[in-house]
Formats: sequence, C-alpha cells, structure tokens
Amino acid sequence: MNKELRRRADVAGLPLMDYLLLRIKELEASTSVKRTIFAACPNSHAVIKAALRAAKRNNAPIKFAATLNQVDTDLGYTGLTQKDFVKTIREEARKINFLGPVIIAVDHGGPWLKDKHRNEEWSFEETSNAVKKSFEASIAAGYDLIHVDPTIDITLPKGMGIPIELVVERTVEFILHAEKFRQMNNYKQISYEVGTEEVHGGLADINTFKTFLELLKVELNKAGLKNIWPCFVVGKVGTDLHTTLFDPEIAKTLTSIVSAYGSVIKGHYSDNVENPEDYPLSGMGAANVGPEFTECEYEGLIELTELEQTLNIPEISNIKEVLWSAVIASNRWKKWLHIGESDTDFFQNDQLRQDWLIKTGCRYIWNNPEVVASRALLYKNLEAKGIDAQEILLSTIERSMDKYFCKFNLIDLNKLLLA
Repeated sequence: MNKELRRRADVAGLPLMDYLLLRIKELEASTSVKRTIFAACPNSHAVIKAALRAAKRNNAPIKFAATLNQVDTDLGYTGLTQKDFVKTIREEARKINFLGPVIIAVDHGGPWLKDKHRNEEWSFEETSNAVKKSFEASIAAGYDLIHVDPTIDITLPKGMGIPIELVVERTVEFILHAEKFRQMNNYKQISYEVGTEEVHGGLADINTFKTFLELLKVELNKAGLKNIWPCFVVGKVGTDLHTTLFDPEIAKTLTSIVSAYGSVIKGHYSDNVENPEDYPLSGMGAANVGPEFTECEYEGLIELTELEQTLNIPEISNIKEVLWSAVIASNRWKKWLHIGESDTDFFQNDQLRQDWLIKTGCRYIWNNPEVVASRALLYKNLEAKGIDAQEILLSTIERSMDKYFCKFNLIDLNKLLLA
C-alpha cells in the first residue's frame, strides 16, 4: 500500500505527505469526517517499534518527526544517522508486515536548534552549514518532509525576538538549498513544514503570523520556488512543554488563515493533551507527540523492575537507580529547569520536578552503555521466568499512541486512502 500511494502521489505530481493530505480532504468532503495526522517523535528504538505496531493495529498512516538532536550525521542521542533511521524503520515495518504509509521527517531543522550548536555557541555560518548538511543527508536517506525552523538566533541581544523578515529570509535560504540538492541528485519530491510554536519565533501573534505567510509567498517566488509551498505551518494552539489544554478557537482561526494558501496547521507539544478529540474538529492537519512516550517507556521499565523484585532473582537490574544516575550525570536535565530551580544540585529541586526531569531526560541516555546493560539484564531476568518484558514495555507505549489514532479519527484510514 505504501508503494501504491507513493506511485499515485508521483502521478499527481505531489510529495507523499501533500498527497495524503489531499486524500484526507477529499475523504472529508465525501464522509464529513475530519482527520489529523499523528506524528511520533522517535526518541528511542522502543518508540519506533511501538509506533509501527500501533499503526498496523489501527490500520493507519504513521509519521515520524525526528529532531537533529535525535537523528543526525553525528548519530544524535538515538545513535542513528539519517540513513540508519530510515533503514531501522523499514526493517521494523518488515518484521511486522506493516504495509501502510510511513512518513519520515526532520523536525525543527534550523540554526541553534541542535543542543550542541547552542551550547557550544557556534557561529551562524557554522550552525547553518551543519543544518544544510543534515538536510542533504535526510533527503539522500529518503525522508519525505523537512521542517525548516530558523526562528532562533543566539547572537541577538537577550530578550530580543528575531525579526520576522529574517525568519522568512532564512526559511527561503534553507528550502532553496534543499531543493537545489534534491533536484541536482534527482531525488524524489519532498514536503515542507515551516514556522514554530515557540514565542521566540515571533509567530504567536496573529498579525505577525499573517505577515510571515505573505512574505514567505513573495520571497519563494523571487527565489524561483513558486511551485514549492509548505503543506504544514506550525501554530501556537495552546499546548507547550508544560501545558496540556488545546485551544480549538485559536486553531480554527489559524486554520482559516493558512487554508487560503493551501496549507494546514501542525501542532507541536501535543503530549498528554487533555482534549485530543478537538484537533480534527478544529481542522488541525497534524500533531507531534514525543516526550509523553519517553515517560511511558520509563514507567514501563519501572513496572518491569517492580515485577523483577517479586521473583526472587539473585542479581537484579537496579534499572531505576541506573536511569536516575545516568540522567543526572548527563546534565541535560538543566535544559528544562524553571527559573529559581537549582542547576547545581539536582536533589534540591522539588520531588515532583525531580521525577519529571528524570522521566523526560531519559530520552537522552537510553543508549548509555550502563543503561543498555541494565535493561538487558532486566529483560533476561524476566524472560527466564517466562515473562515477555519487551511486550509489556511496548504495550505501555502503544496504549498512549492508540489514544491519538482514535481521537484523531485515523482508525482504518488506510482502507479508504486507496479507494
């Protein structure tokens, strides 16, 4: 089915993601059912497996949105290059015979959005060149979409937002580079996503949002890219890292604005959202979910280690202690601290905050040797007692994913796409 949809997209002269959105719009016209594409941020191998299994069970498309922190030419914290990432997805899909659409995308591709670039204070030229090389590697690996997000500039005075004109200029620069590379090497068409939900990007204000789209249209035409237009525009729709209530009215307003350009709104930070059923009703085209699945993976491991402790096993894994030590030693928890919280002594912070920082920080250390070894021992101990540890863990993650497939009206969509 994936192959046939790609063939039909080629015949229509569209990238796969654009074609899927077109088909969803056509189906809405005939069925009155609105749908929102679910995108999983692949912050671990377990999340990749769980997403494909959940997509197969729900008979729906699945989109992977990978940041350059997660997957990049330097491996990222998943330990995967772009080529490895695509190969892993294809192999895991083959293992379960999942034949439905799989969309693979770069998420938040832009200067200083990779932690290494920001922490080491790379120059604009250095970070820009690195991002362009990452885009090239993604296109060559077979990605379907690139999110171009040049909405942060660490060289500006503190507190100063990046001018919207500069955001547009850099957005066009990155798209132009990607298109020249793609066409020069005769790679397939890809889709684009633009904008950000972050306030620093300057797109939180409705008037600025409109200005961004108007300028982008003009500048793409000037650059000889009049046939290139993003299928997704990221909108600030109420949710962020610490809020979970989606705002349907804002979403409808933004949707009405971008629909005139042929785009749909993409939501980020949709983790643990309280009202996911409102996404399709508001016309949202897609939504990213990521940290929620790291929390699920952590909770699944805690469930397994609690089970391990009841089984009279001589050498237990101590996985909880190993995870806490690894996250704290990584110092990456400091990225998520609130004002006034301690960045020198982790344990001076509130207990609930400690728990949250560990859960969300685990994505950075899943591949640490001591964590891999501890997980392997945990699985070995349980499997020796006839318990399928991986099945229990994956089902914990999949349970969260099933909610989005259901609430976004995606169940059995694959049946309809080829009709």
